[in-house]
Amino acid sequence: MPDAWLPTPEDLDARGAAQAALHERARAVAHERLGSRVFVRAVVEVSNFCRENCHYCGMRRDNRSLERYRARHESLAELLLRHRPPSVTDVNIQSGEDPIAARELVLPLVRTLRRETSLGISVCLGTLDEGVVRELHEAGATTYIVKFEAAQAALYEQLQAPGTLPERLAFIRARAASGWHVTSGFIAGLPGQGVGSALENLRLAAALPLAGCSVSPFVPGEATPLAGCEAASLDLTLNCMAAMRLMRPDWVIPAVSALNLVGEGGGYERGLGAGARLVTINLTPDGFRDDYLLYRRDRLIMTEERILSALSTHGLEPSRQSLREHLDSLRAARV
Repeated sequence: MPDAWLPTPEDLDARGAAQAALHERARAVAHERLGSRVFVRAVVEVSNFCRENCHYCGMRRDNRSLERYRARHESLAELLLRHRPPSVTDVNIQSGEDPIAARELVLPLVRTLRRETSLGISVCLGTLDEGVVRELHEAGATTYIVKFEAAQAALYEQLQAPGTLPERLAFIRARAASGWHVTSGFIAGLPGQGVGSALENLRLAAALPLAGCSVSPFVPGEATPLAGCEAASLDLTLNCMAAMRLMRPDWVIPAVSALNLVGEGGGYERGLGAGARLVTINLTPDGFRDDYLLYRRDRLIMTEERILSALSTHGLEPSRQSLREHLDSLRAARV
């Protein structure tokens, strides 16, 4: 299937038999590229301090009710070195936009993991100083996750997302140009945004130098200006996932835990059925997890047991190859 393929409004609005056919095409493409393999990554959410004020995020700096934390290097290293689930081949280190945590916590943790494991290491830390980003790469992190959230500059500004949209896109392109594998993402179904906005998001994603992309359904977050708004359509989100697999067969496309917070249930399994091939086990320590408030406190935590159960629903299995090794091999094949 040519890379130039883009979905139509009818694809993103598909329901019933048309939706089933779209998702089947996406599953077939995923199977052609990856067989039954699914990459299993762990995430540790190391800090909920954030200097940004995004309207869709519960960790926004104006949320004074949130108990802020920064985890300790020693406890995270012990967790990831000694107690990670057997299926995990990669780890994602994630935080609010917290330059202190990036320098004093994430950088030492990356060095420890690279020295003592073969794990693939990704970071999701926001728009940081170029020097810190370079040090993280030199220390052994190879994938930078930085979402553009919305393709419309006016909406991006209205949501008080980080900086400006052109600045965010420049940061994405600079990371790719400096040797990182870059993955991005957007929010489907933001208030007042439907199929047309989703198409714009997909077109922008296709134009960026990405190794992968995610789509998360809008979930009205606690203590945010959008708390009273309606959640996104699960069907629109899933159709975007299927479209991404058809647009870019080699992309890393995750099933995000927020799929379980919208619709009638079973969203996560349906995401795997729409072409997703990356799953994430949450290893954030219990004492911090509730305060990592992306949406609301009653989020469903994806454990290894839940992940393996979801995979078995579709006859899938954890990949023995790490995501880092997979992305490195794709890059080498393009050279």
